[in-house]
Amino acid sequence: KTFEEIYQLIENYIKYYNNERAQWSRNKMTPVEYRDHLFALAVA
Repeated sequence: KTFEEIYQLIENYIKYYNNERAQWSRNKMTPVEYRDHLFALAVA
């Protein structure tokens, strides 16, 4: 594979991990959802 293909695969996985993959230790929230949840708590 070319460097560009590998870069795209890694970028796609990072997007998946941060936006789609729910994590049990975070109440089944994705990392982005958990971050937003923490920001909402800090503002409240």
